[in-house]
Amino acid sequence: MALSLFALAIFLFLNLDADFSSTPVSAASEGVQISYGSAIKLMHERTKFRLHSHDVPYGSGSGQQSVTGFPGVDDANSYWIVRSVLDSPAKQGDAIKAGSIIRLQHMRTRRWLHSHLHASPISGNLEVSCFGDDNNSDTGDYWKLEIEGNGKTWRQDQRIRLRHVDTAGYLHSHDKKYTRIAGGQQEVCGVREKRPDNVWLAAEGVYLPVTTESK
Repeated sequence: MALSLFALAIFLFLNLDADFSSTPVSAASEGVQISYGSAIKLMHERTKFRLHSHDVPYGSGSGQQSVTGFPGVDDANSYWIVRSVLDSPAKQGDAIKAGSIIRLQHMRTRRWLHSHLHASPISGNLEVSCFGDDNNSDTGDYWKLEIEGNGKTWRQDQRIRLRHVDTAGYLHSHDKKYTRIAGGQQEVCGVREKRPDNVWLAAEGVYLPVTTESK
């Protein structure tokens, strides 16, 4: 409970322009529907590591802010705000339907989950980084939501894949770990093939109530 309140405090502080006329939903509820504006953690299904970033650049490739898989559940650097793409009519509180193009903004550094053709540090796949800021985003930050099964809108208990629009690489992780990063963090990268290791689930977070159902 203390962790949830801490996460909510950070979220509210960083989103003072948001309309919080209704109460955010706890991530403890199974099957909670995910809406634009929610701040969530993404858990890699097989390894249970959380998608993570911090203000540390890659030592190779693009040199942009690094993205890793983090083994713990309590780290504030694993929160991502689900945003719509530029020029989208979607609003905060709208449900997110299968096939939507979304952006994920790292809550603490305000940079966007990004990918490109640079090689990832360990496996040599597509590098995944964080780039830009509140006023600087491009199509390299665009990810297509693919829901496994028959789900029409994104819910917390659904298995999903995120496919990068520009490179067609799926957000991917595996057991390969960095030796120079504390905490046993593992590589996150992009791969163009659909594999079991590109499946993620929404985990802890602050889920804004859905105000508009996607049709």
